[in-house]
Amino acid sequence: MAFVNKVKDKYLQFGIIIFAALLFIPFLGSVNLFDWDEINFAEAAREMITSNDYLTVQINYQPFWEKPPLFIWMQVLSMKVFGVNEFAARFPNAICGIVTLLVLFNIGEKVYNKKFGLVWVITYCCSILPFFYFKSGIIDPWFNLFIFLGIYFFIQYSGNNASKINNAKNIIFSALFIGLGIMTKGPVAFLIFALACVIFYFFNHFKLKIRITDLFLYLIVLCFVGGFWFIIQIINGNFQTVYDFIIYQVRLLTTEDAGHGGIFLYHFIVLLFGVFPASIFAIGSFYSNSNDSDFSKYLKKWMLVLFWVVLILFSLVKTKIIHYSSLCYFPLTFLASYFIYKVINNEIKLKKIHFYIVIAFGTLWGILVVLLQLASHFKSQIINSNLIKDEFAVENIKAGVHWTGYEFLIGLILIIGLIISVVLFKKQKIIQSIFTVFISSLIFTFLTMLFIVPRIEGYSQNSAIEFYKKLKDEDCYVQTLGFKSYAHLFYSEKKYYRNEVILNTDSLLNGKIEKPAYFVTKITKKNDYFNKYNLNEIYEKNGFVFFVRNPSGN
Repeated sequence: MAFVNKVKDKYLQFGIIIFAALLFIPFLGSVNLFDWDEINFAEAAREMITSNDYLTVQINYQPFWEKPPLFIWMQVLSMKVFGVNEFAARFPNAICGIVTLLVLFNIGEKVYNKKFGLVWVITYCCSILPFFYFKSGIIDPWFNLFIFLGIYFFIQYSGNNASKINNAKNIIFSALFIGLGIMTKGPVAFLIFALACVIFYFFNHFKLKIRITDLFLYLIVLCFVGGFWFIIQIINGNFQTVYDFIIYQVRLLTTEDAGHGGIFLYHFIVLLFGVFPASIFAIGSFYSNSNDSDFSKYLKKWMLVLFWVVLILFSLVKTKIIHYSSLCYFPLTFLASYFIYKVINNEIKLKKIHFYIVIAFGTLWGILVVLLQLASHFKSQIINSNLIKDEFAVENIKAGVHWTGYEFLIGLILIIGLIISVVLFKKQKIIQSIFTVFISSLIFTFLTMLFIVPRIEGYSQNSAIEFYKKLKDEDCYVQTLGFKSYAHLFYSEKKYYRNEVILNTDSLLNGKIEKPAYFVTKITKKNDYFNKYNLNEIYEKNGFVFFVRNPSGN
């Protein structure tokens, strides 16, 4: 990689932009949005457009207090350009992917050199979950980037003996990005930042001098940027929305959200397996090294603190959702890049046991995809074995999803790449061996997104979404029963009628209705509703049951 430092910055950055665009933009709309989160945000954006109300976050045209609007505004802009569809809902995160890789390269170059910056780019985008997230329509990629930048500029402020002007710039940018994080997902952005600061300076014996003027400047920028939307809501008389938002944030931290519980080690496992191969290489970064500059040592300490703060915080939080720990992707890939960079420079030796653990984890991923392919061919035997006790899951498996028969090759490609990597490792071609692992992982993840994820969606929710799409031109009510969803709103394209009274589920089931009401439930709940209410069953498909209640039945 010696040639990297000879290439001009502008060419490397342009290359990163093209590379990232080719990775993250194609096929964004090739699969339906997934409940809950993807469809939740996309539906809020769609309702902003249909209601022409861009200040209020709404779901079912009712105030929605769970999230601030910044990411939803991004989706609105995207939908204005590309239309209301899956591609538009996910496009902001593809842009986030491009921006993120540029940020990592520039920070890496500043702390070490271009070589390190490029290693960090490769480490991040070639790891499984970080790649997946830039192809999604969830809120976290931008949220995490804003927090990371807020922390990085604070590191610049606290770790450099810069001029007053540069320190003021760092403080302003730190507050700006943490404020944008608040506007994206809420005050947890500042909570993470504050916890990381407290923990870092506790272990650093509180060696930090912050000028009072800088502190006030930080708070002014933070409150203005982070509190802008909330202040407008209060001025407009929507204090209840702000109050409900705060109560919701507290509830997420202190109680287990329905269907989102998990063991304490949940996020440890998610990061270990999900951020492969970076997660395994990162283990080697815990070795100390005296060749680092003071600032690079300082940054590494911050990355360790950020990693453990986020991991422990969301391990303690009762609600367990896979993307809650996704901010760890930044410090985790930094630590992996640090280790790989040291190996490249012959400052640290990659031990055999360490390398073969990487190979073992990668092989497990490859085998998993091969087994998915095999399971599709033996689904009748799996169903008849009675090993699966959940009736809904059994009906999901019965879905008529078409497999070409070649999908197993995706797992095989990864395994072959790992075998090549082992051969290179034995020939002492360590650098080539490491990057073969990452490139194999990238190809594996890209092909999995393209060919495996749509088939998983075909089993899990496609039959319900097909039903909703059939109703988009009909003036009717659509409601789910017994499970939480936003798909019926987005895919039936629920219309906006000014001053319309939004009927709740009980009114749709029992009250007077002036147009047909369609209901969707899971097969496990079928009898609970069919026997109790005057509903006509339309059909069942893949674990979902579809009912209608006509106006004439009142």
